[in-house]
Amino acid sequence: MRTVALIQARLGSTRLPCKTMLSLHGLPVIDWVVRRTRKAQLIDEVVVATSDRPENDVLEYHLSRQGVAVFRGPEDDVLERFRLAGAAHGAEQVVRICADNPLIWGPAIDDLIRFWRSENAAGACDYAYNHIPRGNSYPDGLGAETLSYALLADIAAKATLPAHREHCLSYIWDNPGQYRIRTFDPANPALRRPDLKLDMDTPEDYRALALLDIHPDITPEEIVALFPPKG
Repeated sequence: MRTVALIQARLGSTRLPCKTMLSLHGLPVIDWVVRRTRKAQLIDEVVVATSDRPENDVLEYHLSRQGVAVFRGPEDDVLERFRLAGAAHGAEQVVRICADNPLIWGPAIDDLIRFWRSENAAGACDYAYNHIPRGNSYPDGLGAETLSYALLADIAAKATLPAHREHCLSYIWDNPGQYRIRTFDPANPALRRPDLKLDMDTPEDYRALALLDIHPDITPEEIVALFPPKG
């Protein structure tokens, strides 16, 4: 099964403008995300899916110089951007990754892919995730979301609300009766830290990450060790 990771990125964020190109310990955030995503062994291709607005030209130029595939599509209709990107790159399984997760971890993505493939083959799962601690004990920002390209195309045909077009997999969350949504806990008990927020949504998040003693190849175990459990 051809599995394509689609990294959702743009420079026009309102809460933290140009966050994907901000320097984090000497590297742009997008470089952290691509580098750590590429540690996943079950992903066939990593593609950055950005918008077709001119402001993202610099992002495409930066990534293209490094040999990273870039797909450009609608700014606000992210669902359509993902559908088109998946089709263009021959995806059978899609892994959605947010570019504001610089500490995403390839092996955690592999765990997600394996889980989805097993549960989907058993008829028990349409969509699986481990990027947020909702129903699981993962730290926020280590994992991703995954589904078949066929399901992605199906929800792209069904979703009509602007919110569902912009937040591309929210249609699944808002229609839980139609879809089998599954998640799981980290195999390593040390990583069961749902209290940790490791993504980068705001200037405060960015400052917090910039103050940590981290590097682009740091493991989740090393990250978690920086935050001793409270109490």
